[in-house]
Amino acid sequence: MSLRQHLTEQVERLEQLQALLEQEQRLLGDGQIDGEKLKSLAEQKQVVQQRIEASESKRLSAQQKLGFSDDAAGARDAAKQAGCIDVWQQLLERTQRVAQLNLLNGELIQHRLHHNQQMLNILRDAAGSGSAAMYGADGSQDTTPQRLNSKA
Repeated sequence: MSLRQHLTEQVERLEQLQALLEQEQRLLGDGQIDGEKLKSLAEQKQVVQQRIEASESKRLSAQQKLGFSDDAAGARDAAKQAGCIDVWQQLLERTQRVAQLNLLNGELIQHRLHHNQQMLNILRDAAGSGSAAMYGADGSQDTTPQRLNSKA
């Protein structure tokens, strides 16, 4: 397989990953989270990421066999020599976009977790200080107010 083919394959896989991340972002932005869809997307992302890693290993191995260094400069030089610097540039741009989407999705997840934690704390406080009492695992009334404080 030529370097152009390797790079083109990687760009296509990154496009697949980008599409999955965009789907994930839409789901995370919905008012009601669909846990099953998010789980399915996470599994699909993992498969695509494994394929990307395998393809990158092959590309890097070929790059080294051709006498180029195993860093970004070596990859650029190999692409330049093979006449596919345009595809290499596409790969770099797509990688940057995927990294940005992944970071944003992580921030959305953290925001959701923080919001959910605040809501749980409010509910616990209200249940502990109002007329409604909490019950322990054995069914007995637990009048000790408890706060959840998770950094999940």
